Amino acid sequence: MEVFLLQTISTLGARGETVRVKPGYARNYLFPKKLAVPLSNANFKEFQEEEKRMKRRDAHATAAAQDLAARLVDVSCTVPVQVGEEDRLYGSVTTMDISNELKRQGFDIEKRQIELEEPIKKLGVYTVPLKLHGDVTAAIKVWVVKE
Repeated sequence: MEVFLLQTISTLGARGETVRVKPGYARNYLFPKKLAVPLSNANFKEFQEEEKRMKRRDAHATAAAQDLAARLVDVSCTVPVQVGEEDRLYGSVTTMDISNELKRQGFDIEKRQIELEEPIKKLGVYTVPLKLHGDVTAAIKVWVVKE
């Protein structure tokens, strides 16, 4: 049976390809999980329309992310922390702390978009990369200061 893949399946093929599978595999696994549809002109046209919608949505999201990246160029956030002897932090500055500070400034950045290699454990100025969408990235300055 020939089917049209709606999602990439590592053992079968990439999204949009037509592959030949056994009818039972298609009926019992691929069709119920909406991973594939039977090969027909109607299904192919529907897939092409969905691709166009996805590309428009992605272009809109990329443009919005580039606009946000342009606004984030001059942004820096200050995170006040408690310190002990020899300016050692109690705990660390995490992506959640940076996200909360950016939200206070009016930027809706989720903590998963902030790419810290490891939590910040010392006072100072750090450049923190943000992954906004696909290939769109930005960097902000984070000032870690005494409370």
